[in-house]
Amino acid sequence: MAREDFISAYFSYVGDTEAPATFHRWSCLSILGAYLGRSYRFHLGHFKVFPNIYCMLMGDAGTRKSTAIKIASGLLRKTGYTSIAAERTTKEKFLLDLAGDTGDTEVSNADKFLESRLFGNGESGPSELFVAADEFNTFVGNGNIEFLSMLGVLWDYDGTFSNRVKNSKSIEIQDPTVSILAGNTPTGFSLAFPIEAIGQGIFSRLVLVHGEKTGKRITFPEAPDAAATTDIINLLQAVKVTSTGIAEITNDAKSALDKIYKSWAGVDDVRFDSYSNRRFTHLLKLCLITSAAALKRTIDLSDVVYANTILTHAEHTMPKALGEFGKSRNSDVAHKVLHILEGADGVISR
Repeated sequence: MAREDFISAYFSYVGDTEAPATFHRWSCLSILGAYLGRSYRFHLGHFKVFPNIYCMLMGDAGTRKSTAIKIASGLLRKTGYTSIAAERTTKEKFLLDLAGDTGDTEVSNADKFLESRLFGNGESGPSELFVAADEFNTFVGNGNIEFLSMLGVLWDYDGTFSNRVKNSKSIEIQDPTVSILAGNTPTGFSLAFPIEAIGQGIFSRLVLVHGEKTGKRITFPEAPDAAATTDIINLLQAVKVTSTGIAEITNDAKSALDKIYKSWAGVDDVRFDSYSNRRFTHLLKLCLITSAAALKRTIDLSDVVYANTILTHAEHTMPKALGEFGKSRNSDVAHKVLHILEGADGVISR
């Protein structure tokens, strides 16, 4: 599904590395979504869809998740983008960063900052933050369900986000936009996410991208030359400038999306039932990104096919990404039996 766009240019820029191609692809998609923010969007009935995504690269130690994440986030920084979260934070400090506090605000001064900036004054525009965490557990902590739940809410939030901090005061952040590109192992994932997280908001909003070791060993990887770096930065900036406003959609693209939405069978794993409910939104986000990657303001059939191919490939390996997390013996069989019973309108014979 290769085509001439920013994504193909990104692969040329990255060159030959030990990381799997799927890790580089999703890292590229993640920085595109973060860089676009709310400047490019799609209206779906009463709601808006933005290109920010929550992507977690999953694999055993040594699959070079960090390599892919650092290359992508480093390129984003070179454009002048500064809305990048700290590598380790707390829920309260994360809200400060999301609000645009670029100084070294101490926790003791948090209340003063929040009162001066966030208490319903409505002065600032959309607030953006990109989480680039090659060690996701270092960023969010282990089993921090409160932080995880808040991240889940922020994925598709539109309007003024209100939250209470420890002093019981409400804070308000206008149009928060959060993007996540993180790395984890199946063991680390089980530490970060309690079993009860399955079925909750954050779990349905994550795209888990499984990768395996490529077997490559590149002792002295080559760095891109200055001209190549300048070219890819200029192209990324062109994406930001060109793809703005409300995305239009062609009739062919509408027909394809309608068919996909009505016929998609879901991930063949009960742990992804909540993800399946949001799959169409994930697809629309990718359609925005693939459209923008080609320097367009319109989603056409090629964008839908490209986005759906990328997402379907990731979904195929999602169960492998989780390993045995949340999967008890015979759980798949029990789920299928219950599903059949619930849909039956009479006696079922053996």
